[in-house]
Amino acid sequence: MLILIAGPYRGGTNDDPELIKKNMDRLEAVALPIFRKGHVPIIGEWLALPLMHLAGSSQIGDAAWEEIQYPVAHRILERCDAVLRIPGTSAGADQDVALAHKWGLKVYYHLDEIPMANE
Repeated sequence: MLILIAGPYRGGTNDDPELIKKNMDRLEAVALPIFRKGHVPIIGEWLALPLMHLAGSSQIGDAAWEEIQYPVAHRILERCDAVLRIPGTSAGADQDVALAHKWGLKVYYHLDEIPMANE
């Protein structure tokens, strides 16, 4: 499965770069375990951040950031089989989960719920 990892990136940080990094570290912490279960993990920021840079974004929340951040996650989600929603307040992650439910995708809330690829 292609699994979108959804959780706080900017949420709860007041745009503090150190707190954003900690949120990104939490998102990435589950990527390797998902891969080792035989799936492909994806985090929207892995694609959005370079695109925002190319678009000239100079700060979180500017026009280029708004143009790209959430639309990237939603476009990726259109191709995903499932979402892993990690804990924490995040309007964007909640949107991802709502879309996943609407589109009939599996939504997991804990890494242990994700089966091995051969199961």
